[in-house]
Amino acid sequence: MTAGFTEVAAGVHVLREPLLAVNVVLVVGDGAALLVDTLSTAGQAAGLAAAARAVTPHPWTIVNTHHHFDHCFGNATLAGPDTAVYAHVRAVVALRDRPDAVRRAAYEEMRTGQPALAEELARTEVRAPTHGVVEETVLDVGGRRVLLRHPGPGHTDADLVVHVPDADVLVAGDLVEQSGPPAFEDSYPLRWPDALADLLRLTTPGSVVVPGHGDPVDADFVREQHGQLARQAWQIRAGHTGGAPAERVAAESPFGARPGLVAARRGYAELDGTA
Repeated sequence: MTAGFTEVAAGVHVLREPLLAVNVVLVVGDGAALLVDTLSTAGQAAGLAAAARAVTPHPWTIVNTHHHFDHCFGNATLAGPDTAVYAHVRAVVALRDRPDAVRRAAYEEMRTGQPALAEELARTEVRAPTHGVVEETVLDVGGRRVLLRHPGPGHTDADLVVHVPDADVLVAGDLVEQSGPPAFEDSYPLRWPDALADLLRLTTPGSVVVPGHGDPVDADFVREQHGQLARQAWQIRAGHTGGAPAERVAAESPFGARPGLVAARRGYAELDGTA
């Protein structure tokens, strides 16, 4: 069952889906709203819609922070025929041109640990966003200026952050993680630190930063994670230059050996030009 929204700043509300600790953000303006991410399945999205309607009756625009299933598979349920759905252009292409591959990857990721969710994912309609963002787009959400920005490759090559400056809130998607280590399977670990540095330019000491999963954090938390990612990137470059196996680099990762191994292999692929 989907939980309700909690207001974290004026007119900015966060809902955390309990199964995967995914955050959804609802920004409420004058006669309009913005919904950032749509969860994993039609059932989750229906619960999300009910929770959002308990906060506001206003029509919403949707943003997908990236194309992983837990952030966008609810699009078909939450978007009406005329609803604008924004995402980075590469996320649009993935969801529009390769829906079966995206759905299959979601199923494979969940089938061992969450078999019931995996079966539901296999039946979920994948709806592509309607508007692609290349670098930056500004939305008017009922009189509130909201910035959509691609800070460069990091968690994926198609990450968007959502900045609500009048509330000093930054929605970081999976570029920032609180409930566990960053996920590196589709990542660009050598460029991820630069993406977080770009994101930090949008923050102040009082900013609320909403990660993709887990509790809201502050700019200091993001700065610490940036330092960890930068240290890991240096280790990957040094290991690759010295001919060290990825396993040796992973053993020194600030995020632990298992995620560190995924990161090292992805980083080596970047350096080899195969990522």
